[in-house]
Amino acid sequence: MSDIKVPELAESISEGTISEWLVNVGDKVSKGDPVCELETDKVNVEVSAEIDGVIEEFLKEAGDTVEVGETIAKLNENGETSNAKSEDSGKKEKDASKEEKKEEAPSAKVEQKEENEAAEEDRDDTDRPMASPATRKLARKLGVDLNKVKATDPLGRVRSEDVRAHAEGSKAEQSSAPKQESKGKQTTSSSDQQQFDKPVERVKMSRRRQTIAKRLVEAQQTAAMLTTYNEVDLTAINELRERRKEQFLEQNDVKLGYMSFYTKAVVAALKKFPRLNAEIQGDEIVLKKFYDIGIAVGAEEGLVVPVVRDADKLSFASIEKEIKNLAQKARNKKLTLDELQGGSFTITNGGVFGSLMSSPILNAPQVGILGMHKIQWRPVAIDKERMENRPMMYIALSYDHRIVDGSEAVSFLVKVKELLEDPESLLLEG
Repeated sequence: MSDIKVPELAESISEGTISEWLVNVGDKVSKGDPVCELETDKVNVEVSAEIDGVIEEFLKEAGDTVEVGETIAKLNENGETSNAKSEDSGKKEKDASKEEKKEEAPSAKVEQKEENEAAEEDRDDTDRPMASPATRKLARKLGVDLNKVKATDPLGRVRSEDVRAHAEGSKAEQSSAPKQESKGKQTTSSSDQQQFDKPVERVKMSRRRQTIAKRLVEAQQTAAMLTTYNEVDLTAINELRERRKEQFLEQNDVKLGYMSFYTKAVVAALKKFPRLNAEIQGDEIVLKKFYDIGIAVGAEEGLVVPVVRDADKLSFASIEKEIKNLAQKARNKKLTLDELQGGSFTITNGGVFGSLMSSPILNAPQVGILGMHKIQWRPVAIDKERMENRPMMYIALSYDHRIVDGSEAVSFLVKVKELLEDPESLLLEG
């Protein structure tokens, strides 16, 4: 018998949640075959079998939180598949069927009675906590009310260890229980469990959504975040793209989009203002001499920020290809941990969703993030006499005021504006 364990994931990741099992008990697997999908704070990863064998037992269910190195299933190297087992046992089952009809074993009768009771409870009480039959049996044995057990499972499922922990609770917890009960329903329902008179639906937050929420709050509580704004006239970029789009597509097999211009402009501005390409570690400022630019991508389970490595060394075509590749991986849940770690600055483009103006939140520990927005035609004063309709876009720079001064942030944003309004200069400075 061999253990299937949660593998080492990354330095900053110590646990994950089993999102689904990809095999069933009794299935035959080969070395390297994926057996389950694990959702971590950053990306989904597959746990694979390390040897050939047959899945003997699942020790964890979908939705359970597991730690690195923890055993989640048993693999039998010499086992037979469920089909083979059923064929071998078929004859024995037929031979024993007559005796079973005559008299059912006492233990079987007891188990059947308990299962019937559990099934009856399921039919009568639709609001009762989620728990497996084994957990309910344990609760009945220990005299524990499942409604009073605090579930540690992220999906709200009560597990056996929760029942045992409740049964073996400290005297302090037991003495505080009557106080909680005496306060009634209004007190026991916290603000996030408010009761409603009208229909609602409760959906458990995914591990990634919980992590996103936690980090966004931490970023605002930790950093002295401030945002400065400007606007960009994209006439020159539009004209350049119109002239070069067919040739660019033919030569590079990728379209000439806006993101390559934005990325090149950001890299050039970071070289002029290096404190925006830094982070704070204790009482030190770490100035990064590389330009790994994170590109925020909206995925089904939340925002992810894959990183374009060494963007200063890439051509326009290489940047467009890399962004397209990372965006596809994000939407297909195929991003690796390496593709999400180590960025030095982030670009987020809310304009693709129609956002006209916003204040982006820092992607800690980075100290700068640039928000691009919807390109919209607006009347612009060319001089005192003339007005023209131009493709305009608001841009926003959020920065950590602890190490970036206001004048530096404003100058950075002006530099980005100037480079985007004169895109040919990017060939020299980007």
